[in-house]
Amino acid sequence: MADVARLAGVSSQTVSRVSTGHPSVVESTRQQVLAAMQELGYRPNSAARALKRGEFRTLGVILFTLATTGNSRTVEAILAQAAQEGYAITLIPVAMPTQDGVLGAFTRLGELAVDGVVVIMEVHLLDAANLELPPNMQVVVVDSDAGERYPVVDTDQADGARQATRHLLELGHETVWHVSGPIESFAAGRRTQAWRETLEAAGKTVPPPQLGDWTAESGYQAGLVLAQNPGCTAIFAANDQMALGVMRAFHEQGRSIPGDVSVVGFDDIPDAHAFFPPLTTVHQDFAEVGRRCVEGLLRQIRNEPGSPGTDLVPTRLVLRGSTAPPRSA
Repeated sequence: MADVARLAGVSSQTVSRVSTGHPSVVESTRQQVLAAMQELGYRPNSAARALKRGEFRTLGVILFTLATTGNSRTVEAILAQAAQEGYAITLIPVAMPTQDGVLGAFTRLGELAVDGVVVIMEVHLLDAANLELPPNMQVVVVDSDAGERYPVVDTDQADGARQATRHLLELGHETVWHVSGPIESFAAGRRTQAWRETLEAAGKTVPPPQLGDWTAESGYQAGLVLAQNPGCTAIFAANDQMALGVMRAFHEQGRSIPGDVSVVGFDDIPDAHAFFPPLTTVHQDFAEVGRRCVEGLLRQIRNEPGSPGTDLVPTRLVLRGSTAPPRSA
């Protein structure tokens, strides 16, 4: 830093401010310092900075899988928001959804030196009724039922499912069939419960749900079963991939969409508009989930007031070409 200061003709404090992106440096001086850094091959020593400030400018993320749309897009959003705040991300996957697995991930993150942790907890633990995290750790949990003990950020899964089910009922369908996500998923459980409660509140028959696993193949298998039922005219699939599989099954069985059956998905993946027909679906704002996760974690790191509770990010129904009134209407 002293070498850069001498070459640029400024103080070491100015070099420090430029290296940390401090806004008080005049632009011409900033460019002068950056040129000196480049000429000398200078790079700030993050380890030394961490020792001096007592912070690492790094956040940890613990999760069980990146294979699902929700998890991968949530991580992407957290990465983007953390980078905007000047933080790096350390990602720790956990092989099995167990309490021991989560605690082991926290131990590894402690060794890697992070300022706080986001836990993407989309499934129930196999070996514990409740999630228990190490004390004195700054943490935000995503997609969980732990809001009584920790700050939780989640999409409003229930309201999204209600919007999907009500839309199909308002089109005139007698009831709505459901292809659910896996039973161990918090999100799938909330969507199924809201679907059932919406039908019951409307005085409609609640058909038995078809169990899926988030994949298009599981949606296809469920669709083959539902396509044999001539009374099935409306389907709410718990995610877009399963909706895609359902639509394929109905096409193969000679039943048109939306002429014979209407289909609604959940997630609003980037390709949802390119399905045939374009998929009506519930939009999740993953960018907002990521923003709230990082902001909530930084409030804790900065010792700002906060408390446990669940922060729900709203959803909205995106109408496309896969839904219509039933033929009988």
